[in-house]
Amino acid sequence: MLYLLDTANLEAIKHCNEYYPLSGVTTNPSIISAENTDFWELVTGIRKIIGDEKMLHVQTTQKTAAAIVKEAKLLKERIGGNFYVKIPIGEEGIKATMELKKLGIGVTVTAIFTPAQALIAAKAGADFVAPYVNRLDNIIGDGCDVAAEIVSQLKIFGYDCKVLVASFKNAEQVHKCASVGCHSVTVSAGILKTVISHPMTDAAIQGFDRDWAAIYGDKTIMEL
Repeated sequence: MLYLLDTANLEAIKHCNEYYPLSGVTTNPSIISAENTDFWELVTGIRKIIGDEKMLHVQTTQKTAAAIVKEAKLLKERIGGNFYVKIPIGEEGIKATMELKKLGIGVTVTAIFTPAQALIAAKAGADFVAPYVNRLDNIIGDGCDVAAEIVSQLKIFGYDCKVLVASFKNAEQVHKCASVGCHSVTVSAGILKTVISHPMTDAAIQGFDRDWAAIYGDKTIMEL
């Protein structure tokens, strides 16, 4: 399982990159715009924090295949490192994906809502496909079931494309996607923290502290 952070907030990225086994960071135009700052300073700032080996996914703003390819090349050149351009599913996006595959530039096809969309994106050469779980749940769909079907179809046809599940509102959705074999998830800092949290864990730690203090007081092992 690959865990990615879905934000462009530099402080959140610094914190999570230090405390969690992140494989990278994902962004989109909404996430970037929320920071309300210079675009290039922001994305290169993210790269400086996570280093060259971890993935950085940045979405194109272009609408035609030719422009998407041109922008992807610029992004790759300016950002460097382990880079993937995010491209929304559509005719122009599929065409651009096929061209970028020939150029060796990583592609994540995003805004996926059906297994059929994911399958054709994989056939076009996408390295990742990003289904939106919570947005499907919000329209009385089942985002985790859709993600599971995508995983199954990619395996059936032998595509090396990975499922990068996005749009989470709670840790249970993350758990369910992991249970059906999704290869990667991209989550907020808040959900990432929730994933490792549990009230019984808190109670256990309090018990350890209480029992230790009963015998050794406030001294640590290094102080004994």
